Order: sequence, then C-alpha cells, then structure tokens
Amino acid sequence: METSKKTRKPILTASVVFIILMAVVSLFSDMTHEGSNSINGAFLDYLGAPSMVISVVGGVATLLGCSLRMLTGYLADRTKHYWTFTIIGYVIDLAAVPLLALVPNDKQTGFILAVAFILLEKIGKAVKKPAKDTIVSFAAKENGVGKSFAFGEALDQIGAFIGPTILTVTYLLVGNIDEYHKFIYGFLALGVPALICLGILLVAFLKYRHPETFEKDDKPATTSFMKKPVFILFLVASSLLAFGFMDSFSLVGKDLFSRQVLGPGGEDYIPLLYSFAMLIDAVSALFFGFLYDKKGLLAIIFAVLLTIPYPFFLFYMKPLWSVFVGLALWGIGMGALESIMKSAVTTLSGKSERARAFGTYELFYGLASFAGSFVIGWLYGYQDKLALCLYCSISIFLALVVYFFAYRRNKKAASLTETAV
Repeated sequence: METSKKTRKPILTASVVFIILMAVVSLFSDMTHEGSNSINGAFLDYLGAPSMVISVVGGVATLLGCSLRMLTGYLADRTKHYWTFTIIGYVIDLAAVPLLALVPNDKQTGFILAVAFILLEKIGKAVKKPAKDTIVSFAAKENGVGKSFAFGEALDQIGAFIGPTILTVTYLLVGNIDEYHKFIYGFLALGVPALICLGILLVAFLKYRHPETFEKDDKPATTSFMKKPVFILFLVASSLLAFGFMDSFSLVGKDLFSRQVLGPGGEDYIPLLYSFAMLIDAVSALFFGFLYDKKGLLAIIFAVLLTIPYPFFLFYMKPLWSVFVGLALWGIGMGALESIMKSAVTTLSGKSERARAFGTYELFYGLASFAGSFVIGWLYGYQDKLALCLYCSISIFLALVVYFFAYRRNKKAASLTETAV
C-alpha cells in the first residue's frame, strides 16, 4: 500500500500549477484589452474616424504585431530569455488601455491618438506572445497540448466576458453623463484588472524561473518546422482563414452601433453582445481543445466549418436573433484561433525552435489578416454587404479545403512513422 501511494502521480503537479497561474494571468489581461476592444470601434466612430480607418486599423495592428512576433520569437529562441520578453510585452500591452483615457474630445484629430494607443497595445502583444505561448507549451506537452491551451483560452475568454461587463457596470455607476466621458471612465476602470494581472505575472515568474524544464523530451528536431509539408499547408490554410475571418470586434461593433440593433440608447449594451461572443469562445475552446488531443487537426476542420456562414448572420440578415447566431459562430472561430491553432504549432515544431514557429505562424496570419481587413473595409465602405459576406465565407471555405489536405498529409506521415517503428 505504501508503494502505491508513493508512485501515484499528484494531480496538481508543478506544470499544472504553472498552467493555471498563466491562465489566470490571461484572465485578467483579457478583462483589460478585450474590454477595450469591445468599445474601440464605437470610440473611433464617436471621434469621427472613417469606416475604412476603423476596419483597416484592426488589420494594421495585427500586421504590425504579427510582423514583430516573428522577430521577437526568433530573439526569444536565441537568447532563451522567455520571461524577459513576456514581462516587457505585458507591461506595454496593459498600459496602452488606460492610456486611451488621455485621448482628447477632438472630432478632427482625436482618433489619430486613439489609433496610436491601439497600435501600442498590439506591439506589446507582439513582444510577449511568442515567448509566453512557448513557456506555456513547455508545460502543456506534459499535460496534453489541446486541453492545456484550451484551459488557458477558456479563462482568457472568461476575462473577455467580464471585461465588457465591467464597462457596462461602470456606465451604470457613473450615471447620465455625456458619451465621451463614458468612454474615458470605461478605459480607466479597465486599468484595475491590468494591475492585478501584472501582480500575478510577477508571482508566476518568481515561482517558476525556468519553465523550459517542464518539457522532458529535449531531443533536437530531425526536420525544421519550415521543411515539414504539413506545417506549410497549415500556414497556407491559416492565411486563407485570416483573409475572411475578422479577429477584431471593431467593425462589428461599429456596424451594431450605427444600425442601433438594440434600439435607441442600446449602444451602452453593445459590450454585452461582445461578452456573449467571448462566452461562446470560452466554451468552444474547451470543447475543441479536448477534441484536438483525440483527433488532432480534424478538430480544426470541424471548428472552421462552423464559422463559414458567420458574416451573413452578422452583416446581411436583419433580425436581432441573427446577430446572436453570428456572434456565436464568430466566437467559435475565435476559440479555435486562440487554442487549437497554438496546439497545432506546438505539435508541429520542436522545443528549441517553438518560439520561432509561433512567430512564423503569427506573421503569415497577420499579413493575411491585414490584406483581408482592407478588402472587408473597402466592401463595407461601399455598402456592398452581400459581396462582403461572400468574400469572407469563400475565403474560409478555401481554408477548410487546405486544412483537410494538411490533416490527410499528417495522418499519412504518422502511419509511415508507426510502420517504420
């Protein structure tokens, strides 16, 4: 009996505790910047920013952030200073949100400063993300990459649900004040979870200085991730997905704001619609994360299939119920992008080059997202919503086809490996 007790593996291993800590960091981080994202589009619209600017700023921000991620991923792998990049990135990322409270109420130039702070947030994410995802992947390999990243994404999106809710509560507390100051008080309120996030991040750093020790298999990869046909197909598919999938709520929020989908005065509750999408995101991330550990890339195919019709429900159909359906499908896509995509990068790359693999994926996705946001913004500006919906859905369908080829190729490679063994 004594022997069995000694050999029983504890549930809360060091790697599990580390994953939980980093997930809680993501929880408070997303309260901050996803709360901000839920009103950025409406804030820019209030400041007089053109529709094209509101759409393209999301793409420019993603392009800027993702371009830097390849560089920061490379530097993180070369220096092995994963924590340095993670901490600096979080400080920049989180500080950018309360700084939006400094934007003046100027309908001519105010939106320019707001755009600058939005871009600063993306720069912070670019600095932290490859390194942060890499240190989490070290612990995830020991506990199942699908469920580990899914747990982090679930808490991440619970934070994304709470963040806009904080804004709604703030609006109710400040009472009947002008629209500009509602935005300002909202950005200031989001500074509170930002400070809590940095405190928890410091605890994680002090407790686990060397998370790379969690991943026991330190064998050098026989083939670089960029020479693997499956990874190349994965990049192509992800780029096609980015062409048609809006990973920013700004244009959606602007459309809901301008159409007054909740009736006169209902704009205060638009953050709650975003919260609904993030709740769907959290649930779907858990589901698809567990599915990934069982079915691999097939989980991605299933998630992408569900997202294909989302633009028709959000932009083309008129009833309020269609908005909820569209947001649910959009939330499923967000859950897949932030959990099982990370799982795929982890399993398709070696330990010593993983930050570069994350950075490469983010770069290709960012370039495609920028191009896609430009086309989407142009179509929206010309009020051709049918063309916009067709463009998005066709791009996602093409991504689905390429993901299927990647799945077949990966399955064939796995069969050959098993046969060789």
